[in-house]
Amino acid sequence: MIQLSIIVSVYKVEEYIRDYMESLFRQGLTDDIFELIIINDGTPDHSMDVVADIINAHDNIRVVNQANQGLSVALNVGLGMAKGEYILFNDPDDLLVENSVGPLLAHAMSSKPDVVLAQFVTFADEDVSTPLHVNQEALQSEEKTGRDILLKVLSPYCCYKWRALYLRRFLLENNIGFVPGIYFQDIPFIHECYLKARRCLLTNWTIYRYRVRRLGSATNTFYYKKAMDFSIVVKELWKLSLMEGITAEERLKVRDDAFVTLICLIRWTVTRIDSAKERREIMDRLHKDTLHMRFSNGWRQRVVTILLHHFPRLFLFIQELRKR
Repeated sequence: MIQLSIIVSVYKVEEYIRDYMESLFRQGLTDDIFELIIINDGTPDHSMDVVADIINAHDNIRVVNQANQGLSVALNVGLGMAKGEYILFNDPDDLLVENSVGPLLAHAMSSKPDVVLAQFVTFADEDVSTPLHVNQEALQSEEKTGRDILLKVLSPYCCYKWRALYLRRFLLENNIGFVPGIYFQDIPFIHECYLKARRCLLTNWTIYRYRVRRLGSATNTFYYKKAMDFSIVVKELWKLSLMEGITAEERLKVRDDAFVTLICLIRWTVTRIDSAKERREIMDRLHKDTLHMRFSNGWRQRVVTILLHHFPRLFLFIQELRKR
């Protein structure tokens, strides 16, 4: 029986993917209990070539070659193919902590919660060869509802798909996937998971090494397309806040996180988008997308809502003045 499906989308990670793949096969997992689904999302470099020997050496690796359609589509394709009881989404420019996934998976399989939330550490490119010492104490967990995680644990600045195991049946039955064609797809995905999850385990167990400050990475560059996508993320969060059956507190939390996303978008537009024309277009798009939204949790949200709805260009001008 396949207990775990690990889904990885590959695009322009030639200098990182081998380290990732080697870390994956240092998990104390036998090939018969997990599968690795690699979606080659039309990568134009030699990413697939540099790990061809690893792929050929394991029967539990499935490779899908497709034209480039973006990370969200690739992950959805992998999810549709997966056979494991649990799903783990990974990024191939990061690393897994040695011998960490096996114990977490065994813990999940013993009680089958919807989501098992783990811990992670960060590292910079220059630290990749430095031996990692993670003080893993005995794996401990606390059962929570998805509502508990959403309200008390989840930060809008820390929505990462790769820090949890997801029960495949839970994702499929609730029709949870990634919004196609956008960056920052983790944000609505994570919020939807916790809005719909009944049983979660919050653990002290560290499984993931998240690479930061990689030149050219999605998290270190911001440009027009990403700004437009961030506006879509705000819309998707607001849509989630309209779900039937959620509490007023959950609705407020999701809308607060949407507001944080909106403020980040405006700040990054002003500080990282050089073209004045593009800044105006982004603000016009944000004005259009938020006309039906009423952020009202405190005076700041009310003021921003009024400015966005009625004076978006003035709002942009004020922010640009603050930058100078």
